[in-house]
Amino acid sequence: MESLDQEIRDFVRENFLFGDDSENLEDDTSFLEQGYIDSTGVLELVTFLEQRFGIEIADDELVPENLDSIRRVVAFVESKLQGAEV
Repeated sequence: MESLDQEIRDFVRENFLFGDDSENLEDDTSFLEQGYIDSTGVLELVTFLEQRFGIEIADDELVPENLDSIRRVVAFVESKLQGAEV
């Protein structure tokens, strides 16, 4: 089974970097600062996360602190999944 961070990394690489493995996509690389994801891309990422992990993401959660790097997305999704299990 693929890890959460690898699934997110693969999604970003395939959908925003168009499969380009030469980009150095580190866990803390800012999607916005590097120009990988724009506002439309954030919505694509959110749709993927909601469908893949069965979570709901509220409008007020659409902030860089939650969605601007692999590490931040993983932490955000994990917190949503833990909240759903309670």
